[in-house]
Amino acid sequence: MVTLQEKESTISDSEWEVMRIIWTLEPVSSTKIIQELQAKKEWSGSTIKTLLRRLVNKNLLATSKEGRRFIYSAKINQTQVMTEAAQELLNRMCDMHKGEVLLQLLANSPISKSDLAKIKQKINEKEKSAPEHVPCNCLSGKKHFC
Repeated sequence: MVTLQEKESTISDSEWEVMRIIWTLEPVSSTKIIQELQAKKEWSGSTIKTLLRRLVNKNLLATSKEGRRFIYSAKINQTQVMTEAAQELLNRMCDMHKGEVLLQLLANSPISKSDLAKIKQKINEKEKSAPEHVPCNCLSGKKHFC
């Protein structure tokens, strides 16, 4: 699997909805994708087929034919794409406040016990080299602590 950056593509909100179904059910037929999306959204079959075609054209989906059915599977890794999207958002934020944002995300997100154990392990590793304070990076050339 490749990353979204390697594909030099972006995924719209509607395309995210399609990809989530594909990542969950792949390989999956267009009929099943339409059925699942119409249970969540008021989209027509032709709208969903257009989204699928865009994702194929962006080289984010692989397609094959089984009889009269089209079968789709992802060419990109779900976790990697989610990480890239989150990192892109964090890159636009002040470094000094990212810890607070991550705390809020942790507090407000459903997380399994096994993932929490991994988070604890990563915190223990990161704590060994973490600075006492992270400076603001909003102003050029100056270390500023708000």
